[in-house]
Amino acid sequence: MSAAAQHPAGVLTPGDPAAGPLLVWRRRRLTARWRLTLSYAFFTLVAGSASLAMIITAMRFIPNYPLTASNPRDRPVAPTRNQIMDALIEASGYALILLGIVGLTAGYVIAGRVLRPLQSITAAAHQAATGALDHRIGLTGRRDEFTDLSDAFDHMLDRLQEAFEMQQRFAANASHELRTPLSITRAMLDVARADPEGQDWDRLTTRLDETNQRGIEIVEALLQLSSLSHEPLRPRPLELAGVAGEALELVREEAADRGVAVTAELGETWVTGHDVLLRQVAVNLLQNAIRHNLPSGGSLTLTTGTDPAGGALLTVRNTGPVLSAAAVATFTEPFLRGQGRTTTAGRRGHGLGLSIAAAITGRHGGALTLAPGAAGGLTASLRLPSAPG
Repeated sequence: MSAAAQHPAGVLTPGDPAAGPLLVWRRRRLTARWRLTLSYAFFTLVAGSASLAMIITAMRFIPNYPLTASNPRDRPVAPTRNQIMDALIEASGYALILLGIVGLTAGYVIAGRVLRPLQSITAAAHQAATGALDHRIGLTGRRDEFTDLSDAFDHMLDRLQEAFEMQQRFAANASHELRTPLSITRAMLDVARADPEGQDWDRLTTRLDETNQRGIEIVEALLQLSSLSHEPLRPRPLELAGVAGEALELVREEAADRGVAVTAELGETWVTGHDVLLRQVAVNLLQNAIRHNLPSGGSLTLTTGTDPAGGALLTVRNTGPVLSAAAVATFTEPFLRGQGRTTTAGRRGHGLGLSIAAAITGRHGGALTLAPGAAGGLTASLRLPSAPG
């Protein structure tokens, strides 16, 4: 069987017998530093040879006869053109050899200095490959292509470290959230098994059903969050005010139970999107505004309209405790509720509402912005590309 038949994908590895001398040569090919060195030396020799050729060409205009002294009895004091040409060619040969040596030496040094920043970038890449994402290159000095590459690589490491830490927090929080209802269920069953005669079975089954429902809600929310990145989106023109009004009707009862006054200013604006998903975004934002509000006398305002910067805008503002910008920046991370992992009184959330809202917004090509209010509370702004009505 031929080598091509054995390797249909055209990929050869160093251990394959079919690799042959070509792969050996590729493994032993010159480094970038030596290629630059040879390039410098080559162009040095080319420049020297060009200069020699110009001198030899100019020498053709010298007369080819011996020059004699004014006194015939004296010997000639000037060489002929041929003698000059022979001496020039001999000296030029030595000069080209010297130029080659100088070009190799200087080129090797210069190439090393030029490529030194690349060595720092390579070392940082090797460290990142081992999982050490806290190292940064931080090249200083004059701005050039290497400093731009260094800054881009450092920015990439920042994003990777941020994503890795977020993934670790997500895994830890998800494990905690899923373990909590299972632990509660196990504790109630252990108590019931230890004292079956002294149990209020109606109350026990009700609590077991509530705990099980909480676990189901967490799993469904996680599945929804994971499916948003790959499920196809079938958008269509929608009136955003209508979607927001439907979401508001779904949360009015909860707002009334918590004593939160609701104000709506729904201006007409059209977007292109999925009606169910966008309604879910509005519901999540409204529920977050209701559940993280003042203990009493709280309020929220829902508005829709045209964004002054272009596009459609949905805004939810609520009263509440004073929040820091650093805390608000983490609210779209999964399983974060209120201040870190604390919960508010009443119905308990899972800390996935804003994460799902941000994911749905991203799938629609929009942006979800969270900002703390000056007097407390939160302002959530949903910006979406507009569509003709």
